[in-house]
Amino acid sequence: MPLRSSGKLSMETRKDGESTAPAPPQKKLSCQCHHHCPEDSVNNTCSWCTAALVCPFVNGRFAWLESSDFQCRDTPIPHQRRSIECCTGQDYCNRHLHPTLPPLKNRDFAEGNIHHKALLISATVCSILLLLIIIFCYLRYRRQETRPHYSIGLEQDETYIPPGESLKDLIEQSQSSGSGSGLPLLVQRTIAKQIQMVKQIGKGRYGEVWMGKWRGEKVAVKVFFTTEEASWFRETEIYQTVLMRHENILGFIAADIKGTGSWTQLYLITDYHENGSLYDYLKSTTLDTKAMLKLAYSSVSGLCHLHTEIFSTQGKPAIAHRDLKSKNILVKKNGTCCIADLGLAVKFISDTNEVDIPPNTRVGTKRYMPPEVLDESLNRSHFQSYIMADMYSFGLILWEIARRCVSGGIVEEYQLPYHDLVPSDPSYEDMREIVCIKRLRPSFPNRWSSDECLRQMGKLMMECWAHSPASRLTALRVKKTLAKMSESQDIKL
Repeated sequence: MPLRSSGKLSMETRKDGESTAPAPPQKKLSCQCHHHCPEDSVNNTCSWCTAALVCPFVNGRFAWLESSDFQCRDTPIPHQRRSIECCTGQDYCNRHLHPTLPPLKNRDFAEGNIHHKALLISATVCSILLLLIIIFCYLRYRRQETRPHYSIGLEQDETYIPPGESLKDLIEQSQSSGSGSGLPLLVQRTIAKQIQMVKQIGKGRYGEVWMGKWRGEKVAVKVFFTTEEASWFRETEIYQTVLMRHENILGFIAADIKGTGSWTQLYLITDYHENGSLYDYLKSTTLDTKAMLKLAYSSVSGLCHLHTEIFSTQGKPAIAHRDLKSKNILVKKNGTCCIADLGLAVKFISDTNEVDIPPNTRVGTKRYMPPEVLDESLNRSHFQSYIMADMYSFGLILWEIARRCVSGGIVEEYQLPYHDLVPSDPSYEDMREIVCIKRLRPSFPNRWSSDECLRQMGKLMMECWAHSPASRLTALRVKKTLAKMSESQDIKL
């Protein structure tokens, strides 16, 4: 900033264009001092008289030869606000100097620059966050769009169900309509929304099982994990197959998808059986001959219905279970069984001679796998291979049932097949060595040889778990054999 002075200022200029301090004049002046000179002295001689304003107004002398911060120019430093004026005309000439502070241009600019940067950074961060949120929402939307569109939509309206209608009435009405494929979808959705969950009764790798109530009737609600969506869809599809309903197949009521954008629950609602699975029932209950035959006959009746293809205008395809075990068979109040858990089932389409295999990664239970599955020799394109694999597993279930039948006052405690040969959670290698290489099978108690019914049961299960699939009995053959055994024992099934 230029300085006002009553005298002439000689300025030296450097080659680079920067100004230097003026050369001091020869004349010595007396200057007025105020606060900044010793004892407010005025008899000091100076080269220049100055007046400076550093927030308060200051009069003083400027000793050019002394090393001082005062110069006849304003400071370029933005945060130091001061103004200096010099004079050389006469003694005490600085009395008439009235410097004024420069405007706060630099400071205002600096503060404005800081605010501008803060605003810019905030806007950038907010923009990035907004962009990430938009990308996340778009990807989620795309994922929802690419998921299979099930026939049970989330947006469907409820249908009215008269207050007096029971589940049995609804199912009978549906059966009499001729479709044979279960309840109408809107009725299923309405029932699913009206169910009250009561307590959890089981948990597995697929999800959880709850006991629920609908209009006072107990139902079982299978809640699938979202990772088991393929199993839920497959089981729902199988249960709704035409002519699927059978007294020895778990009664299907409804299926539904419930949830919001953040979570989803996959419901499969079926009949409730308080005895639980055959596995649970055998652990706590001993059997007589009649109860044993009843469990075995009803189980194979359900399996036979699955395996059988029904030819008609609206026929039923042949179905193989693929995960048959005592935990997937339920026991009713009357002592009969029904087959459940059809998430791995395969269908045979006879019109095209194709095997409809579910597109999920879930596999069966290793303990119940037949040798052709363990050694990977199963012909996956031949449906009869899956039928025979089911029969091997059913032979092991017959062994579990027969062990709990009392004869001569003796009964064995419940055990899983191969309990004495493999660990509690066997690997493929464990089962392959026992079943395929050593060709071992569960052993029979000695007492079976002295009981005609148990001896025949032993023979039956051996023919079911034969190493060669072609040598195994069919479900229909086992059903007929058990019926004859019941007649010989004068037992009505």
